[in-house]
Amino acid sequence: MSERARLTRGSIARHLVEQTAPLIVGVTAMVSIGLVDAYFVGWLGATELAAMSFIFPVITALSSLGVGVMAGTSSVVSRAIGAGNEERASRCAALGILLGLATGIAVAALLALFHDPLFTLLQADGALLRQIGLYMLPYAFGFPLLLTISGMNGVLRAQGAAKSSLIVSISFAAANWALDPILINGAFGIPGFGIAGAAYATIAGWMLGAGVGFWLLQRGEIPFHPTALKRGNLGQGVRDVLRVALPAAFTNSINPVGLAIMTGLLASTGEAAVGGFGVGGRLQSLAVVPLLGLSGSIGAIVGQNWGAERYDRSRLAMLQAGGFCIIYGLLAATLLYLARGWFAGMFSEDPATVAAAMRYLEISVWGYAAYGLFIMGNGSFNAIDHASTALSLSLARVLVVMVPFALVMQPAWGADAVYSAELLANILGAAASMTMAWYFLSHRRKDRVEAPAT
Repeated sequence: MSERARLTRGSIARHLVEQTAPLIVGVTAMVSIGLVDAYFVGWLGATELAAMSFIFPVITALSSLGVGVMAGTSSVVSRAIGAGNEERASRCAALGILLGLATGIAVAALLALFHDPLFTLLQADGALLRQIGLYMLPYAFGFPLLLTISGMNGVLRAQGAAKSSLIVSISFAAANWALDPILINGAFGIPGFGIAGAAYATIAGWMLGAGVGFWLLQRGEIPFHPTALKRGNLGQGVRDVLRVALPAAFTNSINPVGLAIMTGLLASTGEAAVGGFGVGGRLQSLAVVPLLGLSGSIGAIVGQNWGAERYDRSRLAMLQAGGFCIIYGLLAATLLYLARGWFAGMFSEDPATVAAAMRYLEISVWGYAAYGLFIMGNGSFNAIDHASTALSLSLARVLVVMVPFALVMQPAWGADAVYSAELLANILGAAASMTMAWYFLSHRRKDRVEAPAT
């Protein structure tokens, strides 16, 4: 067994804590970037803030490509490490990083050429469209850096180097925080660039993150060596990475699409319902950060042990992670339910919006534990080369359960139909995910026995 496969030895619980804790901080940092951008852009005026509202779901969907590159790279590299195939691990690491760069360049070209038609299709026009263009053009040219960082983070996570991955995330988030007020509004004799300054701050953060990521990668166990691509079957390596990366990218873009549809359905019930849904969504995005961190860390642990044929440890990792999802999810739900009035009042002073947010929290919070199980299962499926299963479950959760239930029940239940649809989708999604996980893991009973130490 490879000495690099350290996640195949020692306490599973300790590995889960050590790998998840840094990712929780990293996810929080990533979430904060959008909030800081919106805060400083909001000083510019209503048109600029509205432009950011159009931009946010688009760049969220684009970020799912980075998640796909990271998941695909981490999956193939972690399994190669677990199997003791260091040459394959090095080759797939280089391939994942270069694949991220190439994908980023292709997407950047499309964004630069077609961002105006895209946002026109989304009903933006006039001054609003001009503001969007001021942001999207520089963002497009910097986008390859994001996907390159995603490839690097995939390699770091595959090694179990969660702290190194955290340093990369913190570095470009901190740069964005520091530069936003300077480049957007102007300071220290530097003229503000308006909404374009938010894009410049993001690009500067990506440049720093890429530099830090490369430095940490070269100091790690699997440094970036493009020459590794000359060895082995390059085409097979590309297929292996894409087999996980493409479904993972689509999987992570499905939920934002579903929530956009839910928001559209709520529009017919009034602005207060939409506002309350938005308030509840922001609270939820903070509440589930530990669950998102766990879903990002479980892949390396399951992947290395799967590659080493330590299926008993893969099963144990999922059982312990599932226990955390249930306990944390119920505790977070109870806290938000009991203090729902106070939390809702932090975001709005409008009584109708506060009431809608409270009603949303009364219903939706009881699905947090199930949502954690669902995304943890998806992270595990990606790790064991069953990314298509994660994609299928995500599609079914949104298009078979959430949207149809809301459409059917809305005439009778109003806004409650949308809130209940999300809850039902999480519960049924978790049940399906855990059933599939048990099936995959229980059919690998032949566990490798480690040779006695000599």
